[in-house]
Amino acid sequence: MGDFLGAYWPLIGISVSAAVILMAQQRRTSVIGLLLNYLFVAAFLSQQQFIKPDLDILGFMVSTTVLVKIIAGVSAVSILAITALTFSRDYEASALDEFSLAELRRAARQARRLEIVSPRRFADIVVPMWAMVLVAIASFILPRLYPIGSEEVDFAWYWLTLTGFFTIVTASDVLKLGLGLLLCVSSIDLLYTAIASTVQVFPLALLGLTTIVLSLAVSYLSGLMFGRLKTLELNELYKR
Repeated sequence: MGDFLGAYWPLIGISVSAAVILMAQQRRTSVIGLLLNYLFVAAFLSQQQFIKPDLDILGFMVSTTVLVKIIAGVSAVSILAITALTFSRDYEASALDEFSLAELRRAARQARRLEIVSPRRFADIVVPMWAMVLVAIASFILPRLYPIGSEEVDFAWYWLTLTGFFTIVTASDVLKLGLGLLLCVSSIDLLYTAIASTVQVFPLALLGLTTIVLSLAVSYLSGLMFGRLKTLELNELYKR
C-alpha cells in the first residue's frame, strides 16, 4: 500500500481535487479544489520527469517550466478567489441605493420561497454525482480504447478533460463555468507537456497566458452580471 501511494499519489490528488470542483456546491470549496489540482498536476509532471529538473528548491529538484506552471495556476486561482469572496460577502444597507436594496430584497424573498419548496435542491447533488460516475468509468475505459501516452498520462488527461467538460455542463453560475474551462485548459497543458518530443517555450507560454486571461475574463463577466442582477446564477439570464 505504501509503494502504491508513493507512486500514484499525484494521480490520486488530481482525481480527488477535480472531483471536488465538479461536486462542490460552495464557490470557495471549488476554488480551493482548483488550487490543489494545479499543485497535484505540477507534482505529477515533476514525478514523471517529462522535463528535466534544473532548479533546486529546498533540496527538491524541479523544472523551471513546472514552476512557471504553478505560478500561472496560483495567479488564476487568486483572481477567482478574490472574485468569489467579492461576490459572496454581505453588503451594508447604508452602502446600497434604493434599486440595489430592492433587488436584494427580491432575491431574498425568492431564496426563501425556493428553500420552502425545495430545501436542499436534491437535483443539484444528483446530477454532478452521476456525472462523476461517468467520468470515472470513461477515464478507465478510454485509455484502453484510445491510448495516447502512458497509462498514467492517459488517465490524468481523460479525467481532467471529462471533469472539466461536465463541470461546464452542470455549472449553475459563472464562476463554476470558468472553473470547468480552466480544467480543460489544464488538461491540454498536461497532455502537451507529457507527449511532446521537444517542449517548446511558446506553446507553454501561450497556455499559461490563456489560463490567466481566462480567469480575468471570468472575473470581469462575474462583475458585470452581479452588478446587473445581483447574482452569479446563470438561470437568472433566462428570466425576465
